[in-house]
Amino acid sequence: MKHFAMLSAAIFLATVIPAQSWGQISKPPGQTENQDHGNLGVYFDVSRVQGFTLFGVGGRMGFNVTRRIVLEAEYAYDFQRSMTQTVTAGGSTNTITTNLRMWHVLFGAKVNLTKHFFVLGKAGLADFAVSGPSIPGGVNNQIDGIVNGNLDTAVFVGGGTEFKIKKISFRADVGDEIIWLNNGAQNNPRATFGPQLRF
Repeated sequence: MKHFAMLSAAIFLATVIPAQSWGQISKPPGQTENQDHGNLGVYFDVSRVQGFTLFGVGGRMGFNVTRRIVLEAEYAYDFQRSMTQTVTAGGSTNTITTNLRMWHVLFGAKVNLTKHFFVLGKAGLADFAVSGPSIPGGVNNQIDGIVNGNLDTAVFVGGGTEFKIKKISFRADVGDEIIWLNNGAQNNPRATFGPQLRF
């Protein structure tokens, strides 16, 4: 029974995995190698979260499953931004400064529609660091539904384009990062842009 299960698994893998992924075939002299195995890139990141516009950097790696579908993982860190606001509560007016930074880890699929355009669907986690005094009656280290140290579920849906300038490939993504905060799901516009290397 054990050998039958192993044989069944081997046959299943042999039929599911495309033949070209078993090994690389060298091109004849004078031809370039096929660079359709995946991509590796870095990017600048802009996210709009609860009134804060956060800027950061990130990186991604993807592996082609088929000619059109790429499985990708990415990580981005958005640097700390400060917001100063005047709050009136209980007859007193206070000016407070709140700081926010975040990182996000996402994994999912990129589907190539054409040679230059694609759509994305990814899921993962977002983590926030909040600092600064609270408003009267509020809680320290919290902005609306964002609590310091919270690890929240995130889903990113969007699309983008890829293009070349001379020998360097570039990629731009734009979409909506939906983050489930303490006060429910929040839509957060997000855009990335940067160079990438195909391998």
